[in-house]
Amino acid sequence: MLPQTLSELDEIRDRCLKLVQRKALLSAGAAAVPVPGLDVGTDVAILMQLLPQINERFGLSAKQIDALSPDTRKILTASSVSLGTEFLGRVLTPQRVITVLQKLGVKKLAGKSAAKIVPIVGSAVAATVSYVVLRRIGVKHINECYEVVRRTLIAEGHRDVIEVDAVEVPTRTR
Repeated sequence: MLPQTLSELDEIRDRCLKLVQRKALLSAGAAAVPVPGLDVGTDVAILMQLLPQINERFGLSAKQIDALSPDTRKILTASSVSLGTEFLGRVLTPQRVITVLQKLGVKKLAGKSAAKIVPIVGSAVAATVSYVVLRRIGVKHINECYEVVRRTLIAEGHRDVIEVDAVEVPTRTR
């Protein structure tokens, strides 16, 4: 079920951001282990679990979308198409996740694996890159879900959403 108010939507976003933070730290921990290939495999596994969880919390899993009224589904589809979302209501495959990882930073991923050759410093670099990449994907997905639901609520005439503009969470870490 889609959130019905802006405050519900904001609460879901905040919980999802905390989830992404925990998963990004897990990814960084795996990347720090000096075993080539373990980091990318872990990132794919984490994203295969994380992205559907975010969809579910926003009411945007394939099953939840199918349960919506036809009019709401049309609005939701139009919103997600206009935003160019990658993971809403779609079957998530490892190949799709790998493609997004590559688009986001193929140089970073290659550098992350190469960095492991240098002891200690290389592991720290790999962990940092892994954290940043996974967090960026997670936050981007949260922002897309938030905006799709917000636009859907606006189109359905929810007044409290119309009066307040969405505030995007920055994807960069400080």
